[in-house]
Amino acid sequence: MNPRSGLSVAQGTALSVGAVLGTGLISLPALAADAAGPAALVAWLALIILSAPLAWTFAALGARYPGAGGVSTYARMAFGPRIAAAVGWCFYFAVPLGAPVAAAFTGGYVADVVGGGRTTEFVTFLALIGIAYGMNWFGLQISGRVQLVLTATLAVLLVATVIAALPHARWDNLTPFAPHGWTGIGAAAAMLVWGFAGWEALSSLSAEYRNPRRDVPRATLVAVAVVGVLYLAVAAVSVLALGPALAGSRAPLSDLLAIGVGGPVRLLTAIAAVILTLGAINAYYAGSSRLGAALAAEKALPSTVFGTQRRSLTFIFVASIGSALLPLGLHTATLLVTGCFTLVYVLGTAAALRLLPSGLPKVIAGVAFVAVVALLWLNGAPALLSLGIAAGALLYQGLQARKPVLDEVRVDSAEPEHQSCS
Repeated sequence: MNPRSGLSVAQGTALSVGAVLGTGLISLPALAADAAGPAALVAWLALIILSAPLAWTFAALGARYPGAGGVSTYARMAFGPRIAAAVGWCFYFAVPLGAPVAAAFTGGYVADVVGGGRTTEFVTFLALIGIAYGMNWFGLQISGRVQLVLTATLAVLLVATVIAALPHARWDNLTPFAPHGWTGIGAAAAMLVWGFAGWEALSSLSAEYRNPRRDVPRATLVAVAVVGVLYLAVAAVSVLALGPALAGSRAPLSDLLAIGVGGPVRLLTAIAAVILTLGAINAYYAGSSRLGAALAAEKALPSTVFGTQRRSLTFIFVASIGSALLPLGLHTATLLVTGCFTLVYVLGTAAALRLLPSGLPKVIAGVAFVAVVALLWLNGAPALLSLGIAAGALLYQGLQARKPVLDEVRVDSAEPEHQSCS
């Protein structure tokens, strides 16, 4: 690669921030406050601190193995194809679980403007996934540049929200600090994984840098700092300005802008939320439909259901609707998805412990591994779903491995009878 044609530190930082800065932030401050009260700020800070070793670990893997295909590839290199398939399953099946959650975040903003409550949220969900399904069916993709514009729009919206609401911050809103006890912090942290998913993308970007060994760590540190400042600023201002009302809010950014600016800000934030969420769901549908077809090609999923990109896409679409119809609260649904993300990080950092050299790289990977294992434990009972998905992948792989042997046994047992008939 021509050194001048690769990513600079600034470009890499922008892409890394874009991979992590997601739509969850439009509702996560309220969900975290509902779980932990003002003490949710401790959970935000803990996740920001965790981001540094986690992001560095994936950046180190990418720098050492540039061009690799991400966590699944590292799991295959470290543990073999069955664990790699488990990673693929966790990513794939998290998408239809996560689409209703992302749409519910946005639906709260739409309902805040037009009314209708849960009905409006469900109609918003159907519209978003229907558009994403149609776009991917016909191969219409939002370009990487547009995705970056959407991310930049979210970043600008967050900064504007913080500036507008800051004069209304009150220290009194920090008391009582932990109304649900200190265990609420763990529950909030497990939920906030949604907002920090995406650091694994650093590994796939590493081969694009002009000088991966020099620039990847620099871009990673800057990205962690930018994401951390934005997240902590929004979370802190949300708690200080909205106080107890934050926990019950379905549109916290709208509430913050309304007290800071006034005017038609609720309509504007609702429109921004819809566009941002459509971009995110479209990207996840595009990536996961390809992932499902790839897993089927590797015989890690049945080809009759997942064998082509359109079959895989249709499964995700139908499963998304099925997930939305389940009698689950938003908290529980969010934890089911973050449990899958967290297990992927557990397997990815475990792979890093085997693949990275001894010394500082392995120490940092060890810190990240211990932290994500703790997060999986904090996820509680919903984490069992991710473990069940991984177990299902291993079981399916085992059955597929036994099929040729069983077929051979059947042929051998049928052969004498065939010979006697002749």
